[in-house]
Amino acid sequence: MKERARFAPSPTGPLHIGGVRTALFNYLIAKKNGGEFILRIEDTDSKRTVVGAEDHIKDSLKWLGLKFDEGPIKQSSRKSLYKKRVEELLKKGLAYYAFDSSTELEDARKESNGEFKYNYETRKNMINSFTVSEEEVKSRVDRGGYVIRMVIPEKETITVNDEIRGSLSFSSNEIEDKVIMKSDGMPTYHFANVVDDHDMKITSVVRGEEWLSSLPSHLTLYNHFGWSPPKFYHLPLILKSTGQGKLSKRDAEEQGHPVFAVQWEESKGFKESGYTPEGILNYLALLGWKGKDENEKYSLDELVNSFDSKDINKSGARFDIKKAVWINHLHLRDFSSKKILSLSEQANLLLEKKYSNDICEQIVDLIKERLNTLFDVEKEVFVFVSQPKNYDQDAIDKITRNTIYNILNFCKLKEELISEPLLLKESLMAFGSENQISFGNIMKTLRLCIVGGLSGPDLFKIIDIIGPEETLHRIESLINKI
Repeated sequence: MKERARFAPSPTGPLHIGGVRTALFNYLIAKKNGGEFILRIEDTDSKRTVVGAEDHIKDSLKWLGLKFDEGPIKQSSRKSLYKKRVEELLKKGLAYYAFDSSTELEDARKESNGEFKYNYETRKNMINSFTVSEEEVKSRVDRGGYVIRMVIPEKETITVNDEIRGSLSFSSNEIEDKVIMKSDGMPTYHFANVVDDHDMKITSVVRGEEWLSSLPSHLTLYNHFGWSPPKFYHLPLILKSTGQGKLSKRDAEEQGHPVFAVQWEESKGFKESGYTPEGILNYLALLGWKGKDENEKYSLDELVNSFDSKDINKSGARFDIKKAVWINHLHLRDFSSKKILSLSEQANLLLEKKYSNDICEQIVDLIKERLNTLFDVEKEVFVFVSQPKNYDQDAIDKITRNTIYNILNFCKLKEELISEPLLLKESLMAFGSENQISFGNIMKTLRLCIVGGLSGPDLFKIIDIIGPEETLHRIESLINKI
């Protein structure tokens, strides 16, 4: 049997990175068995719907490459289905009309010191279709202003199974008769969720652990309808880097990293911060799951092949931006140079003005090991298109200006060797030996004049690419500045 899994966000705000992980795990469970991944927009709460949120959800999934096979399916267009199913439960006596006003409910909570639950016991004292006559029920229904609640059985143990946590038991006495249809005629999350999962033939439900407490209510609905429930997976929380609690937008901002896949209003996403979809999906998969092969780097296809839902962790996972950067680095390192140039438009523009396509790709090959985000591409290729604007003064002071001057003047005298970097290297080694100058200081001096600091790609390969004229120009420039 093929898996059918759905990602079912509410458009009440932007798609948080925790939601992205939920989408990813649904995708992996579906695709592991050649199944289908469905996008459902749970937009039954019009009062909380945020303009632009649905587009942000779809844009995030598109950038990440999590393609859905069906959808987006919007719950707001399925009112007739929910109405039909509610009527079934009403006829069976497994749901009922509740006419209590917000004031009456608030009074009941105050009298119970906040412990009030609308259930088998308290419903007897409230205004609903169990406590008023049929005529009054009809009259009140005609007037409107009611909700419909589900019946939770009395004094039963509801046993549920979560694929991550195993078998769990709940006392029905502790569970409220949840509202399943609101006064505006729209279903609540709990009801629409169950009806849609059955109607769409969903086989696996993957969602955050905050919904675990709702599972007994959902299973009760499945039982009321006589339906077989899907498998349930309640993912552990993504925790903030330090301290207690789950990762929030504020935590991310304080720690200086994004919390959305793509930009939302003024908040940059991982996309706009130079991360790759491959790196983000890879890192999120490792938050709460670890493959048996102990690998760190996975493409999306490799994740599908390696993923086993039995390996999902029960405990929360801390978000570690340094680890996210490292995983992103692993992907950039293994991208083709052509792909990196296509992803870094600015770097491509800088290089193509001066070099052929082949040389551009050679340059990117040299810098791959130094890339953590796509922003690093532009920074790293700059050395190939322009001389340094500034020099590392601490390095100059440690080597001494006199030593730097002697080394650079020697290079000027050996102008004919600059076009042969390996011969230049041998000549410099001999010069250092004759003048008691360490080869380390020679290399540092050359690197200073070529790139402005003490780090960068292979120095003699840089010289080979920028050519003798530009190399001499940079040598002369540093001589004039010391």
